[in-house]
Amino acid sequence: MARVDGEIVKVGDWVSFKCDIEQSGRITKIEGDRLYLEAGPNGFEGGYIGGQEKTVQLARDCWLEG
Repeated sequence: MARVDGEIVKVGDWVSFKCDIEQSGRITKIEGDRLYLEAGPNGFEGGYIGGQEKTVQLARDCWLEG
């Protein structure tokens, strides 16, 4: 179980994070404070993770879109 913006998130939820630019990913796995995220059909953007389809981000570095 992890919390983002004070709310419990689960596998399947979408969260936003900043890596080069603001982007979002769907949670595929949660381990402690680590969220395993999968990009949409075009992968993530930016110079650091651009083109990749998966990333791991800390829950504290993510937020929910309102």
